[in-house]
Amino acid sequence: MSSTPSGAIIALDAMGGDFGPSVVIPAAALALRERPTLSFIFYGDEKKIQPLLDDHPTLKGCSSIHHTDKVVASDVKPSVALRTGKDSSMRLAIEAVKTGQAGAIVSAGNTGALMAMAKLALRCLPGIERPALASVMPTKNGSCVVLDLGANILCDADILMQFAIMGAVYARNVRGIEKPTVALLNVGSEEMKGNDQVREAAAMIADLEHFPGVFRGFVEGNDISLGTVDVVVTDGFTGNIALKVTEGVASLMKQFMKEAFTSSPFAMLGMMLASGAMKRLKVRMDPRNYNGGMFLGLDGVCVKSHGGMDEIGFRSAILMAANLVEQGFNKGVAAELQQLAADQAAVPGMPSATENAEAS
Repeated sequence: MSSTPSGAIIALDAMGGDFGPSVVIPAAALALRERPTLSFIFYGDEKKIQPLLDDHPTLKGCSSIHHTDKVVASDVKPSVALRTGKDSSMRLAIEAVKTGQAGAIVSAGNTGALMAMAKLALRCLPGIERPALASVMPTKNGSCVVLDLGANILCDADILMQFAIMGAVYARNVRGIEKPTVALLNVGSEEMKGNDQVREAAAMIADLEHFPGVFRGFVEGNDISLGTVDVVVTDGFTGNIALKVTEGVASLMKQFMKEAFTSSPFAMLGMMLASGAMKRLKVRMDPRNYNGGMFLGLDGVCVKSHGGMDEIGFRSAILMAANLVEQGFNKGVAAELQQLAADQAAVPGMPSATENAEAS
């Protein structure tokens, strides 16, 4: 592999997901066209990877293969994966990030196993208690970052505050929003609404002297699609439900539009006349363009692709990982947490973020 020092090296779990190398290899080729400085290490069965890689000479020139015939099954429990998956394509790709061989790992494999393995191997950044699963969702104004989407079912106020910091840093450092707006997802925007954890988290974030964004208090579920703020923070239980509802509504709208435009010859003519607008709408709503869940808070970049995505969707996950590496997301989070610890140390009797993480 003739790597380019100016670009990120991405470790790819070539065997993960529903389609394995048949999607991962073409996806890497697509990502390389957009980011020619990237290079790749493919982890998996060399006999299956090599023929596909041979079809993409440019990709082959900046890639290498690490052979293993061990794969983490999609239905295996995380605890079992930890015990039996030490030589699997997923675990070896994660280890590449741990040892510095790669800057990020991308996998479409078992989500629970990926989370467990990544947390065990990479650990959390100092001051972070738990990693959060974050993703970008389409909105009226463009898109917003939402976290947590299912990694942590229960979250106390400290954890929600940490999620808010990480979300703000991602929006600022990776998405280029100078002063990202951040809010907690709640059942109402009024200060007295919500449970104790959410209200306490809001008070803690509001009191931060050097918060890396603009805190806007609470937003409701409809504010996600409206694009009211740049970052929406919630616990994994609520976030996962919000994600699945959004995916379901998008699928339903697609079906409704298909039925409407094929219901009569006049409707089909209308679709032909509006073909340009329909194509633009399709691109804006295409879930493949938003594919990729980031495990923010780990001491290393880990991105999860949806298991059923095609090469266009997996390419989005690769580019997301490259952005996290090249824009220095983890360094930005570490700097913010250091500042937070310094602020808390200046207040007598207040435990630092690092002490809170160690206590957990």
